[in-house]
Amino acid sequence: MKAIKIYAVALSLLSLGACKKGFLDTEQVTAVTDQNFYKTPKDAFTALVGCYDGLQVVWSEGVALPVAAEVMSDNTFGATGNSDGFGYQMIDEFDKSRSPSDQNLYNRNWVLYYRALFRCNTLLGKLDQIEWGKDTELRKTYESEARFLRAYLLFDMVRLWGNIPLLTAPSTENLPQSNPDEVYKAIAEDLKFAAANLPEVAYPAQAVANHGRVTRYAAEALIGRVFLFYTGYYAKADLVGLVSKPEALAYLEDVITKGGYGLIENFANLWPAASPTSYAGEDNKETIFAIKYTYTSDYDGNTDGNHWMIMTGIREQALYPYGNGWGAETVNPKLWNAYLPTDTRRAGSIISIVDENLPFTNQKGQREYTGYYVKKYSPMIGLDGKPLPEAHGNTNFQIGQFQDYVSIRYADVLLMAAELGSGNAQTYFDAVRQRAYKGAFTPLAISQANIIRERRLEFAFEGIRYYDLLRQGIDKAAQEIAETSTVLNGGVSAEKKISAANIIATKGLQQIPYTQIGLSNGTLKQNAGW
Repeated sequence: MKAIKIYAVALSLLSLGACKKGFLDTEQVTAVTDQNFYKTPKDAFTALVGCYDGLQVVWSEGVALPVAAEVMSDNTFGATGNSDGFGYQMIDEFDKSRSPSDQNLYNRNWVLYYRALFRCNTLLGKLDQIEWGKDTELRKTYESEARFLRAYLLFDMVRLWGNIPLLTAPSTENLPQSNPDEVYKAIAEDLKFAAANLPEVAYPAQAVANHGRVTRYAAEALIGRVFLFYTGYYAKADLVGLVSKPEALAYLEDVITKGGYGLIENFANLWPAASPTSYAGEDNKETIFAIKYTYTSDYDGNTDGNHWMIMTGIREQALYPYGNGWGAETVNPKLWNAYLPTDTRRAGSIISIVDENLPFTNQKGQREYTGYYVKKYSPMIGLDGKPLPEAHGNTNFQIGQFQDYVSIRYADVLLMAAELGSGNAQTYFDAVRQRAYKGAFTPLAISQANIIRERRLEFAFEGIRYYDLLRQGIDKAAQEIAETSTVLNGGVSAEKKISAANIIATKGLQQIPYTQIGLSNGTLKQNAGW
């Protein structure tokens, strides 16, 4: 069996157990084929919903990138339970010997990413046969959304695995891995098209039914993120000749000046667990792009919940307002100590067992316990002690979590624009810091080092820090991540060691699933160090 064959999905998979918040609701489609589908704009919309759904589920199994990116960084340890396997330690330490039998941690993610790509590629390949009539702008919008989603998927994949087969059309061929430049060229082309053709609509102005859909500003913001990572990690002057530094900055400035976004006044209000009674809500004015989740997930095909958030929770003990989880991201004390006591982001981002006087008693069940857990994406319980999904009728707290993943925030755009040399760089930098420090704000001169440091404090646990490190060069990233420290394994002190040499050997990339290498009959080659 050829490896690429696992990427394909039948057209019937476009029938969805869709997210029930906004436009992702759609009627189920059955018994459809290439011959009787893709005829009307309504058909195209149904297929487009399938593309969004494809992105929504890529982290429903395997290891979710928002979790992996934090574990790989210097923000958190791999942890998990004291009696669990050592797969997350293997990820954390870039060390295959820590768990030699774990050869397929990312296999389901690989399959689901290519399945989502298949959906996008299929829709894009069928646009010419849709009867659009005079509504050519609608076609451009749908094409732009699908191309943004394809770019988003490819960007995840190329950062995670580095060397991937590039598919921009449905295929069952056993394709070799592409040069990353080819992948980034496809990403840049898709995002430039999307930025040029998507509506100029910011979330605060949208009807609720459109929340979660891509806007022009999401495409422009993602161009900035891709530019910074590609030019940093690969030491290039521009984004594969398609986006220069001034152009990347211009995209970001457009978001700032025309997008209608702004910073939420209180940082903690961005996160439900940090502000149970004053949460700013989903799709607030700071959200530029979010992956939508809801509480209706089950094991009968409705995969629309946040399945990965359970990994961040306090290990098997609920302590209001925090729900229990699997403790896979114990926070490195170095991050807690990196915040000044006057920085409101510290308490807004991190659960401190001691500082919050929480009666946590499950140290023996937790590996790599540090006394700190992730707050931004913590599961939650109500005052009745029950997991929040139960209030909506879902008794399975593992798959019923429904907090959206905010992929791009306005604060990120401000700091990216500052880093790229905006004439307003100091103003943008100060705006982010003024919110963090409130009355205790003191100015700090802008510099590359200060921006990177500020990004760590602002975006902890949002899947950004690791890639901010990598884009400074693999040696710099390895130096920052490597450490020898002491943690508690089952309540007993133990040494925790992360070797810079391992990170350098892997070039910061993760293991390609061995199942896929086998299915490819050796066409796929494993990444160095794995």
